[in-house]
Order: sequence, then structure tokens, then C-alpha cells
Amino acid sequence: MENLEWLGNLGALNTYTVPGYPIPNIQIALAQISQAVYKGTMDSLKGFHQNVVTLRARKYLRIIVNCGVYEYLRIPFGIQNAPSQFQRMMNEIFPEELSEG
Repeated sequence: MENLEWLGNLGALNTYTVPGYPIPNIQIALAQISQAVYKGTMDSLKGFHQNVVTLRARKYLRIIVNCGVYEYLRIPFGIQNAPSQFQRMMNEIFPEELSEG
């Protein structure tokens, strides 16, 4: 089952989701980047999948099929707060770089 990719409609779950961590204003972020002496890029392959789903949230991300019940262990695409969780992770990994602009 490791190689299966699950597809689901998370719209109903998203209507009950409380908005999470704030995403920075892109205009402010671009203005800060334009003033930087050094610039770089990073490819964060499968970035959402680097974030662990909390034990409390797993019950809402269950997939029930004929052969059993499965829970996401990593944040799937389609979750309302996935981008904000990813931003939180980036802020924790790069606190100085992101606060300096």
C-alpha cells in the first residue's frame, strides 16, 4: 500500500477548519527580498509531506476502504491549512533569514 496515491475531496472538512498560521503578505516579502545583498533559492520537494499530521487531527483524515481504515501521517494536499503549516515550518527552520527580510 506504500505506493498508492489517495485522492479525496476535503472541501467538507475545510469548511470546519479554523484558519491557521498567517501567510506573509507577498508584496512586503518581495520588497524585503529586493533589498537583500544575497539571494538564493531552495527546492523543498514534497514540502507539505514534510509536516506531520498531529494525533488529534488524524481522526479527521481517515480513509475507509474495503481492506481497512487508513490515516494520513503527513499533511495531504487539499487541506486548508497546509500552506500555513508549511510557512510555520519555514519560519522555524529559517528564523533569522526570514525575519531579516
